Amino acid sequence: GFTDHVALGNEEWNPWDADEKNELAASQQRYEANLKMIKYARSHLEQTSLRVQIWGKAAIGLYLWQHIFGGHLEPGDVTAQWREGSQNAGKTYFSFLTGPSVVPGYFSVEAEHVVLVLNGREPAKVAYATQWLHYTQTLLETRKIQHVAVVLLGNEQCNNAWIQPYLKRNGGFVNLLFVTYDYAFVNEEDIFQWPLGVATYRNFPVVEPSWSMLYDPRSYLCNFLGTVYKNSSRETLIEILKQDGLDKLCWIAAREQWQPQETNASFKNYQDALLQSDLTLCPVGINTECYRIYEACSYGSLPVIEDVMTPGDCGNSSMYHSAPLQLLKTMGAPFIFIKNWKELPAILEKEKKMSLQEKIQRRKKLLEWYRNFKAWMRQKFINTLENSFLPSDKG
Repeated sequence: GFTDHVALGNEEWNPWDADEKNELAASQQRYEANLKMIKYARSHLEQTSLRVQIWGKAAIGLYLWQHIFGGHLEPGDVTAQWREGSQNAGKTYFSFLTGPSVVPGYFSVEAEHVVLVLNGREPAKVAYATQWLHYTQTLLETRKIQHVAVVLLGNEQCNNAWIQPYLKRNGGFVNLLFVTYDYAFVNEEDIFQWPLGVATYRNFPVVEPSWSMLYDPRSYLCNFLGTVYKNSSRETLIEILKQDGLDKLCWIAAREQWQPQETNASFKNYQDALLQSDLTLCPVGINTECYRIYEACSYGSLPVIEDVMTPGDCGNSSMYHSAPLQLLKTMGAPFIFIKNWKELPAILEKEKKMSLQEKIQRRKKLLEWYRNFKAWMRQKFINTLENSFLPSDKG
């Protein structure tokens, strides 16, 4: 009877009408939501068309990941056996692994593209780095991965000949090399200069600029905390400071023996010295480039750099002439470069006459430059990997 009633009565009337309308609206919404999801996934696929795993087997890996990439690591504990992090950047999804437990063959390789961070500073480190290269070569040969880049803490005298046979250009398998110091083979095609950065092996932190770092007057004109080697320019530096009583205006703590391990007290002391002085003196060591340069930048203390080439095989690349610190200079680092510490008294005289306002402007400029430098290095690193690892659209 019910259907008759419908037929006979009001042709327009439909007891399901309201539900149907709702259902239709709901399915329309679902459809649009799905479409959005597909679009998002597609664009996301386009965005992250590369998966790169970074294996941090040298402390400069932490500078790359935490300072340049601004990435995090879990767990936060620096002594953990295994730490990892990930982020999307450009078209690439990056994951980062580090810690003593990251051992060849004992972790899952989850990307077709690998960046190996290695230490090539001395023979024992080179032997260890070589094991990692051989492991990676096996992964390539068995098609587990497709491409390899290396970030190398190079030798301080640029004796990096051992890595050359591994480069693709020399018949090896390493597509790209990012290497510290002014290595003569830097060509900006497949070999790039990489910044030394801060001493992450001493747990130097990522420093966020604070109000007081920018605006407070600092108690010292300059600082130098470090080892003074016999017959080095560092001896000259200390003598010059003492001659004019300038050592009273600067925070100077010289020691005769190099100490690789920081104690909490010595690190706090060093941090305070950087925070409390307007200039940080950076005499050359075995190489002109030192962690101190980047650590001073972190605290807004302007590096005064002894701009001389150190003995060894660094400098004179096809890209750059023989002067040191090409990467920093090319990037317009606003430092004070001097050829001889005899120039220091005049610099400190000028410093005494500077107003706090001028110093604040200079700190702002330095911190801004350092932030941009890290962002630029990050972008360059990503672009270089993408240009090298992604199939080109030309084909």
